[in-house]
Formats: sequence, structure tokens, C-alpha cells
Amino acid sequence: MVSKGEDRMSGPPLRFDHIHIISRDPKSSVNWYVEMFGATVIADTVARGAPQIFLDIGGAKIVIRGQRPGEHPVDSKPIEPHSDFSSHGEWGTDHFGFLFDGDLEAFCAELQDKGVTFPVPLKHGVNGKLLCYVAAPDNVSIELMET
Repeated sequence: MVSKGEDRMSGPPLRFDHIHIISRDPKSSVNWYVEMFGATVIADTVARGAPQIFLDIGGAKIVIRGQRPGEHPVDSKPIEPHSDFSSHGEWGTDHFGFLFDGDLEAFCAELQDKGVTFPVPLKHGVNGKLLCYVAAPDNVSIELMET
């Protein structure tokens, strides 16, 4: 149903706000994103008894928070390469991705020199552009795609 003032073609007035990551060690995870991706810490707070740190990476907001009292997170599986796709084989969010405007191969070499691992190494995607998956803290998978 279309509400008053809503355009059927454009949908509801939504904008993307953030990705929220639960971390065993929020400070360490934040440091990883700062070192590997040049993230900027935009807020360092506590919410509901746990650290909650807001990052900006290329205009995307990522919220990294610790374990809340009474919460018992379980580990997710890391992403795995398959014949022509990659997946961690669980329902829910599989990964998130960043476009990289530059030499992705050189950037990945820099990340590898810093100790980053690539569960899915550089390969050509369906559109012929390079892509890979980075293993981030807390079993988070991040796709990097060449523009």
C-alpha cells in the first residue's frame, strides 16, 4: 500500500545508515579497521553495558560493540570459496562489500603484508573486474571489488 506523499516508483524514503558488528574485543577490532582500511572513529560510547564504537569507512558507518550483559553470542563460520561463488553457508548476512577505486591487486598486497588473510583470493568476478574476500575480526567477511 502506498502512503500519502510516497512515490510508487521510488519506494519509502529510506537511506542506509550502518552495519552493526558484535565483537569479542571491540577495541582490537576497531584498531584493525583503522589500520587496514583507514577507518575513522567517529564516536566511542557505551550502550546497554557494552562498548559501542562508531567508525566511518568510505562514507559507510560501521558500529562495533562488545558483548552485553546476559548476551551469549556464538561464532559464525568464515566465508568459503565454491566453484563460482563464495558463501559462509548460513542464513542471514553473508558479507558486506566495498568498492575500491584504484589498484586492488596492490592494495591487497599491502593488506597481506600487514597480516590480513584472504579466504577468497583475488579473482575475476562475473563482470570481469577483480574481487576478493578479506577475513576481518569476529569472522566478518568483507568483499573488496574493483571499480
